Amino acid sequence: MTKLLLIEDDIFLVKVYKLKLEKIGYEVKYLESGEGALELAIDYQPDLILLDIIMPIKDGFQVLTELKLNPATTGIPVLILSSLQMDKDIAHGKSLGAKEYLAKAHHTFDQVMETVKNLTA
Repeated sequence: MTKLLLIEDDIFLVKVYKLKLEKIGYEVKYLESGEGALELAIDYQPDLILLDIIMPIKDGFQVLTELKLNPATTGIPVLILSSLQMDKDIAHGKSLGAKEYLAKAHHTFDQVMETVKNLTA
């Protein structure tokens, strides 16, 4: 079974993404903040990480940097799902190693699911 790690502080979105992803066959673990993300990623070794940017304590850019600097997690693809949609934010996320960057306001849940399928194929 394909394993996903969802790091998102909006519990409504966590529930919706988790339900939809599990319905199409993914195993999903989640965190509601960036704190502890590196440790869980090392232990769980997901096939894909879905990462929000705006979170308390540790933001997604910090988490992505840690993931890409750690040999145990550097190869795990990361899909950023964020309300930040400025070109500079997208470029920054990709420069830190994100495979894809989707602005929440511009993508439906089905489009997110399709992107997840493509990144885990």
